[in-house]
Amino acid sequence: MAQENAAFSPGSEEPPRRRGRQRYVEKDGRCNVQQGNVRETYRYLTDLFTTLVDLQWRLSLLFFVLAYALTWLFFGAIWWLIAYGRGDLEHLEDTAWTPCVNNLNGFVAAFLFSIETETTIGYGHRVITDQCPEGIVLLLLQAILGSMVNAFMVGCMFVKISQPNKRAATLVFSSHAVVSLRDGRLCLMFRVGDLRSSHIVEASIRAKLIRSRQTLEGEFIPLHQTDLSVGFDTGDDRLFLVSPLVISHEIDAASPFWEASRRALERDDFEIVVILEGMVEATGMTCQARSSYLVDEVLWGHRFTSVLTLEDGFYEVDYASFHETFEVPTPSCSARELAEAAARLDAHLYWSIPSRLDEKVEEEGAGEGAGGEAGADKEQNGCLPPPETESKV
Repeated sequence: MAQENAAFSPGSEEPPRRRGRQRYVEKDGRCNVQQGNVRETYRYLTDLFTTLVDLQWRLSLLFFVLAYALTWLFFGAIWWLIAYGRGDLEHLEDTAWTPCVNNLNGFVAAFLFSIETETTIGYGHRVITDQCPEGIVLLLLQAILGSMVNAFMVGCMFVKISQPNKRAATLVFSSHAVVSLRDGRLCLMFRVGDLRSSHIVEASIRAKLIRSRQTLEGEFIPLHQTDLSVGFDTGDDRLFLVSPLVISHEIDAASPFWEASRRALERDDFEIVVILEGMVEATGMTCQARSSYLVDEVLWGHRFTSVLTLEDGFYEVDYASFHETFEVPTPSCSARELAEAAARLDAHLYWSIPSRLDEKVEEEGAGEGAGGEAGADKEQNGCLPPPETESKV
């Protein structure tokens, strides 16, 4: 019992921290993985729309400007070639000559007419005539292609601006995870919150343990992913994220931390990745926020400070205390050892109660004599015997 009580002491000596490992997922949710030696780069062109959306902003803006400028220059050059091929540039002063495009006197004028045609501005100074069938065909082609370029580029910019990963910036995770007792069981916990008044609909939470392992056959698996249960079986993983919530992973026999004590956990090398998913209430788009915790960011024997207070007619969340924790008495042993100790204690209590009843019955029987012996037989082991039968004469 003295050893078990000593295990609850929060002031036990802590071993020195090891050097931190390389993160798999950064605290802001960025995956710290780069694709190298990709030879089949043509696959990016098969999904050009997603490729353009995934580009950095400066490259997206550059492509946006080039898409319009190049089409204007391309069709401007064709308009100039038509004017040059028909001889319109040689009859600029001939009023009897009917050109393909009125007032088109050079390449700059052809370029401006191309812009007016594709953007449907129509200033009226340069107008195509009905004596130029090739110009009519080109006008139809440029109108159709211009509409496609507008739809493609405006769609890319709209999707890029409204990407839900910007919404994830207002979904926050606690800077540390904690390990402490909940209802007599060791639990690994972290906290999530939403800074916006517009909520995340159908929010769900997942947790992954990232740790290298070696199989029985000797195969080394780097960054092996293991699920950490955060209430999938009970439905606790589906969140109503109106105020900050503490997500709990119970360390039971199915948990990878079942045999991990405080000292063993601090010497281990792992990363816990937490993923929050849901739909943005304002747009209906799916949003995903991520964060991670290294070994040094898991505090044993701590609990989160409450951030919710009841005010006059409403609840107030104090995000200044969102990341704060405080120490609580927590056993330093593993969850398995704690469960075994609790089982031994329950067994001891179970067998000690009948023993005390027997002692009490024996004491009463010794004082009552022969009549007491019969009463003691009736109440032996704390149980009443069946009713006596009448003696036969």
